[in-house]
Amino acid sequence: MSSKILIIGACGQIGSELTFKLRSIYGDDNVVASDISYSNLDIVNSGLFEIVDAKDYASVKTCVEKFNIDTVYLMAAMLSATGEKYPMEAWDLNMTSLFHVLNLAKDNFIKKVFWPSSIAVFGPTTPKEYTPQYTIMEPTTVYGMTKQVGERWCEYYFNKYQVDVRSLRYPGIISWKTLPGGGTTDYAVEIYHEAIKNKSYECFLKDESELPMMFMDDAIKATVDIMQAKAEDIKIRSSYNLAAVSFTPEDITESIKKQIPEFEISYKPDYRQDIANSWPKSINDSYARQDWKWKHQFSLDDITEEMLSQLRKKYN
Repeated sequence: MSSKILIIGACGQIGSELTFKLRSIYGDDNVVASDISYSNLDIVNSGLFEIVDAKDYASVKTCVEKFNIDTVYLMAAMLSATGEKYPMEAWDLNMTSLFHVLNLAKDNFIKKVFWPSSIAVFGPTTPKEYTPQYTIMEPTTVYGMTKQVGERWCEYYFNKYQVDVRSLRYPGIISWKTLPGGGTTDYAVEIYHEAIKNKSYECFLKDESELPMMFMDDAIKATVDIMQAKAEDIKIRSSYNLAAVSFTPEDITESIKKQIPEFEISYKPDYRQDIANSWPKSINDSYARQDWKWKHQFSLDDITEEMLSQLRKKYN
């Protein structure tokens, strides 16, 4: 019997690409995309789509029952930079939606849950280099606070109610298909667009701001891998550290210049610099690599080659 999947927040940056990937694996009829609006017509027109308000329990439950859903990917969230502008809205969306899905699983309406966490759970007191799985977490953003608290609730629901919930601490995600959605690592997507369009970019982070990053294909692969893993192989029910590459705006500039020698970057740090300063520079994800055999594929130069190749087709 094939899995019936609901993706909540399917029109977002990760949700949209995850939708297409899951449909390629499980079939169009077994993956229901949902969001609060018809904002991404590629998703809306590509298969089953429902309007679902992640903050409304009845809205989520109705969709689950209508399609006999057994697995939910909860991708709806307000990200770090946007969350600092609207702190209470970020708390409400990020926490309320999680409780709705966890409670549906607790009450046996669904069997399995994926909920993404983030490197935003870490803070300025966290070790910056090769940040361990178990360490000090004192996040300074509302987004990070919601992810840290969410991790504790996921583990609680697993221990208390045997809810099969699985989670990854995503680093910054880089994709050419969708524009970023208000995160602190957005520069690493914007810079490629501007390299193609204008041969220059004004960066909102300092040149030496090193952050953990990942190409979208690797992020989707990790998400699929952890959900396909045997339950007994998932040893961590809060959230797994996840890593691929770490680099600075200076590093990414040098990578771009290998293909576009005339590219120039300037720097005008804004409020997002303080957020970046509180995050790790690199991540130790040895538990993910050990428990369910996680392995990334894309280096920085691989990412640059793919991003510039695809964006040239878009803009030229």
